This record gives sequence, C-alpha cells and structure tokens, in this order.
Amino acid sequence: MKKFIEEFKAFALKGNVMDMAIGVIIGGAFAAITGSLVGDVITPLLAAIFNSPNTDALNITLRAATADSEAIVLGLGTFVGTIINFLVIALVLFSVIKAMNKASEMAAKLKKKEEEEEAAAPAEPSAEEKLLTEIRDLLKEQK
Repeated sequence: MKKFIEEFKAFALKGNVMDMAIGVIIGGAFAAITGSLVGDVITPLLAAIFNSPNTDALNITLRAATADSEAIVLGLGTFVGTIINFLVIALVLFSVIKAMNKASEMAAKLKKKEEEEEAAAPAEPSAEEKLLTEIRDLLKEQK
C-alpha cells in the first residue's frame, strides 16, 4: 500500500497533472466570465433589438401549459445565448493560441539568429594554438 501511495504522489505532483489542474480551475473561472458577458451584456442587447424585456421572447411555445401538463417550449433564446457563449470562448482561445504561436516563432527566430551569429564569428585561437603558430612561422623563416 505504501508503494501505491508513493506512486500516486509521484504521478499527482508531476508538472503535467498540476498544469492540467490549474487549467481546469482557470477554465472554470473563464466560463463564469463568459457566462456573465453573455447573460448580462449580450443577452440584454439581443432583447433590446427584439424589443423584449428578455430573450424569452425568442422562445417558441409548442403547447401551452394546462392543469395536467407543463408547457412545451423551444428555448431558442437560451440556445442563442449558449452559441454566443461558445463563440466568445472560441474567439478568446483562438487569440491566445495565435499569440502563443507568434511568441514561439519569434523565440525560434531569435535563437536561430543567435546561433548564426555564433557560427559566423570565428572562434579566437587558444593560447596554445597561437604559440604553435608562432613556432611554425619561425621554423619556416629558418629554412
């Protein structure tokens, strides 16, 4: 049992698992933000466009409520809100990924440029090489 607990601890504390947990928490917070944006900003604007106090006017009642049964309603207003919520999340994620890719490309270009500069600049000979070159030159002069 002790080995199992140690293996689980090693698994749970790996970077990927921690990163995923942080991502889930941030995703939940982001969902609340986009939900508020759609529910508190975009939905009232749609209701104003359709001259209604809320988006329930976009709903279609298929069967009215009776004493024996509830009403059957197509919730088009809710569906439109959900679609807008998805589009907002998709747009933000697209923008974040695009920015990350651009930053990655810039970092790769910078690294490549540094490597080219290092390769272009010839390395200065060591003290031993300089001394050997001098000896060689002196020997050539003596002949």
